[in-house]
Amino acid sequence: MTIVPRHYEDLETLHENTLPPRAYYLPASTAITPGPRARERSDRVHLLNGQWAFTYHPSIHQVTEPFWGRDVPLDGMDRVPVPSTWQHLGYDRHQYTNVRYPIPFDPPFVPQDNPCGIYLRDVEYAPDPDAPQTYLVLEGVDSCFYVWLNGQYVGYSQVSHATSEFDVTEVIEPGTNRLAILVLKWCDGTYLEDQDKFRTSGIFRDVYLLSRPRQTLFDYAVTTSLVPGDGGGARCGASPVVRSGAAPVVRSGAAPERAVIEVRGAFRTGPVPTTVRLADRQGAVVATGQLEPFTPGDDDPGIGTGYTHRVRLAVGDPHLWSAEDPYLYHLTITTPGEVITDRVGLREVEVTGAVVRLNGRPLTLRGVNRHDSDPATGPAIGLEHMRRDLRLMKEHNINAVRSSHYPNDPRFYQLCDEYGFYVMSEADNESHGTQTRFLADDSWDNQVEHWNEPIADNPEWTDATVDRMQLCVHREKNRPSVIAWSAGNECSYGCTLEAALFWAK
Repeated sequence: MTIVPRHYEDLETLHENTLPPRAYYLPASTAITPGPRARERSDRVHLLNGQWAFTYHPSIHQVTEPFWGRDVPLDGMDRVPVPSTWQHLGYDRHQYTNVRYPIPFDPPFVPQDNPCGIYLRDVEYAPDPDAPQTYLVLEGVDSCFYVWLNGQYVGYSQVSHATSEFDVTEVIEPGTNRLAILVLKWCDGTYLEDQDKFRTSGIFRDVYLLSRPRQTLFDYAVTTSLVPGDGGGARCGASPVVRSGAAPVVRSGAAPERAVIEVRGAFRTGPVPTTVRLADRQGAVVATGQLEPFTPGDDDPGIGTGYTHRVRLAVGDPHLWSAEDPYLYHLTITTPGEVITDRVGLREVEVTGAVVRLNGRPLTLRGVNRHDSDPATGPAIGLEHMRRDLRLMKEHNINAVRSSHYPNDPRFYQLCDEYGFYVMSEADNESHGTQTRFLADDSWDNQVEHWNEPIADNPEWTDATVDRMQLCVHREKNRPSVIAWSAGNECSYGCTLEAALFWAK
């Protein structure tokens, strides 16, 4: 028996009490400058980064007493920075592996001695009458975690490089609150996170509280289409269904006459009046409108996503986005008591024959694979580290990045929008170790033949695989820098990936 339910070995429990995945944004009470520093500018974001009380245990079975009570003393516990990984702070040990799993191969089970870390922090909370709903957001925890607030269980989640969001409105109190998080080193998701990298554990990305009105916009998606002018060109071929802010454009030689920008919205607790405004780089408003109800058709790519309202805005003489000219419009979405600001780029990617085209022109990608990685802090990296990586790439004529092999920090994509990079956004999915099982015939051809059987072509893993695709796409669907999606890396192929790609398309 363990002190917590064994969700970490249960393929039917990927998350518990998390909110649905949504586009990445940070709301505020008034309009703020959008971009990677929005979390520092918003008055509705309460960052919980900093020193936390911490205890490391070599096995979850060594944790025998409840630790999540609000009166549990913090004296005698270590103090560690969050974000961080405990291996880079002297706990446990560093481990690097490429193909082979870091644990014996027995999916979905993990070793009995499963190391874990207990994180405790007292949080001061002052209710905002204009934003009484409170959400707890964790942007990256390896590999899975359980959450309590004031002694009450909040929920569970996994997928190390994805955002997990919990509604804690009914649990949080004015004054001092005790937040407790139990992080496990391994879970069934470890079999889908066999990426070629150092294996680390802990809360390695930002943690924050988000205050919001009771009723507001929860999710939105932005797509655009361009109307050709009189330059003699024709509209490009059919655009992809998942367009990530993409714009069908006229072929080379025909300037677009206008753009039609569609914003779709989804509400959690009922619709509220929602105004959408688009401004150019100089701040001049080029279009505005209100979200109105609509019903998606059977062939509509938005069906099943929860979008119930939309608005279409016309923009004359649109300025297109590319890596060479990363022009961004400012999008402002206003609801009672809340404002969301974002940046929009107009562009489309298409494949004609064997040629990839951007805005109708052949595109040459000069790209690199990139990990979130620092020699001192591992995967816990800051904004300036990301800027330095991109600056170095620009200096060496690189124009494309693959987020190998998981979603990066959400601010990284915003920097790619701003600086001009084409991104393949990859889901947090690699089951490479299934290749290296002991087989009577250990030839390469036979390994390849059986590689996919345990996971990639095993229906028991379909929900987990699709979940990772959804978490990746939903979070970055509005980023103009993302020109392609990847369902994973070195998994072999099978029915689980077919289902993930079917959902994405």
